[in-house]
Amino acid sequence: MKHGILKASPVAAITIGVLLLLSKPVHAADSGSIEFGTGNRTQVVRVGSQWRWDQRWWESNGTHIGGYWDATLMVWHGSRYQNVPDATQNLGGIGITPVFRLQRDSLKGPYAEAAIGAHLLSDIYDNNGRTFSTRFQFGDHLSVGYVFNNGVDLSLKAQHFSNGAIKRPNPGVNFLLLRASYPF
Repeated sequence: MKHGILKASPVAAITIGVLLLLSKPVHAADSGSIEFGTGNRTQVVRVGSQWRWDQRWWESNGTHIGGYWDATLMVWHGSRYQNVPDATQNLGGIGITPVFRLQRDSLKGPYAEAAIGAHLLSDIYDNNGRTFSTRFQFGDHLSVGYVFNNGVDLSLKAQHFSNGAIKRPNPGVNFLLLRASYPF
């Protein structure tokens, strides 16, 4: 049993999201990223662009809290659609997330980050006994990573998606992701 990747209105939403991401010149973004992950019998692939904030908070001992905007496009591939073995569900999605990062003033070396953002899925997620009631989801994450001297940024991210009890049921889903980004 296969479930369609996108419906008409989500295609329009994703197209608008892509156009908004591309409406700024490419050089306006500070970095690009790719993420791979899994959770609840669902694989995730996500690409994104990041725009660093100039603001620094709580500067102390060579560290500060900074952050960036993370705009993403994602694909989820569930392998147990409607809790049926070997039935698949493919979803697309867009997201925008303000990310707060505790980092060194040099912007190199280890860091920790936390975030919560807004995401729109192309359809209702229904995989492995977890059925969302809305396409809109909050995506919050905690991650640790390392920025190398050449600017390459590698991290491990734990992410939770939920609609924040806007509508029931609200089972949520958790993913563990590996992320790599490179500065422009």
